[in-house]
Amino acid sequence: MAKIEKMKLGSQGLEVSRQGLGCMGMSAFYGPPKPESDMIDLIHHAIDTGITFLDTSDVYGPFTNEILLGKALKDIRNKVELATKFGADLADFGDGKISIRGDPAFVRAACEASLKRLQVDCIDLYYQHRVDTGVPIEVTIGEMKKLVEEGRIKYIGLSEASASTIRRAHAVHPITAVQLEWSLWTRDVEEEIVPVCRELGIGIVAYSPLGRGFLSSGTKLVENLSEGDFRKHLPRFQPENLEHNELIFNLVNEIALKKGCTPSQLALAWVHHQGNDVCPIPGTTKIENLNQNIGALSVKLSPEEMAELEGLASEDAVKGERYGTGIRTWKESDTPELSSWKTLKKGCTPSQLALAWVHHQGNDVCPIPGTTKIENLNQNIGALSVKLSPEEMAELEGLASEDAVKGERYGTGIRTWKESDTPELSSWKSE
Repeated sequence: MAKIEKMKLGSQGLEVSRQGLGCMGMSAFYGPPKPESDMIDLIHHAIDTGITFLDTSDVYGPFTNEILLGKALKDIRNKVELATKFGADLADFGDGKISIRGDPAFVRAACEASLKRLQVDCIDLYYQHRVDTGVPIEVTIGEMKKLVEEGRIKYIGLSEASASTIRRAHAVHPITAVQLEWSLWTRDVEEEIVPVCRELGIGIVAYSPLGRGFLSSGTKLVENLSEGDFRKHLPRFQPENLEHNELIFNLVNEIALKKGCTPSQLALAWVHHQGNDVCPIPGTTKIENLNQNIGALSVKLSPEEMAELEGLASEDAVKGERYGTGIRTWKESDTPELSSWKTLKKGCTPSQLALAWVHHQGNDVCPIPGTTKIENLNQNIGALSVKLSPEEMAELEGLASEDAVKGERYGTGIRTWKESDTPELSSWKSE
């Protein structure tokens, strides 16, 4: 069996096994939960073989997958790199309702709950599973940054985040990893998301690298899906798309036969060959499949073979969306500007908040905002009623430090206080 080497994930010091293990299917979404004892044996086997990067989420079950990991890792916590995720408000899960939340109170409560279920003191990599598009990403990452400072989590990750959201998040605190779906039949991340991750030194964690199992067995997978398996409802697995998508599997299978490997090993090897900053996390519930996935690390692909595979599995070669309606992806993950959050909380406009900050500098300060409209004048007067606490003042000053703004106040030729020193009086007298 191939030796599982370690790799650096991101630029903040996290090292993980070159291939991870997605644990979702053990407890949820892919049919009924699997027997706990069997899954614990599988997890232990993975660790013994060198697969130490384990991926879960509070939404898997919900909660039961984290509980399973907590039991499996008892007394061997220090042997693994543990990643979990938050973002889904599961308060009304029984009614089939899931909302996405990224407000500070929710972030903290979700983390504390995951720590308890996992029976650990610290989470190695904590992802925002889906982005709350009603909360500025700076607010969410700001709270996660506090969790890092408190030792509750070590590294911060994002899942299904847009390029602009990743950039804004990274400006608040370094993002260690972005989790995204990347496989031979899901390549929409290659144009924007992957380049921005590489520009910023962010590791890439590829989930569903086997196309949710389709690249392992093609339409046979669909024929054998159990009741309650959510793949039955995914667009790509519907009859109107399935026949076309089967062509991709058949071509992958043909190349695999020539390479002397399985189609799943070939598909997984393609992901591994995307770069040393990419860690796929295929999921499985069977030890034999885990061993087979490890074998993908030994499959070497030439540039010509990579090109052949990419030619048959271009982004537009697959029919059907990744998800059905109601499940958010990176394409719907932009968040409001930070200023909107500050003003929404205070119940005032951005200009009133900014003006109130000046008023709060002291009783000896008189701002003189200009305007040409009566409605703006009235709004500016309203700033006198906005009260800011010391904590709010500190928060505002933290996000708008002197070096946070790019560009000088004026162009060349206009003098400011920095160039306002005058000669000594004695020099004038002497003249």
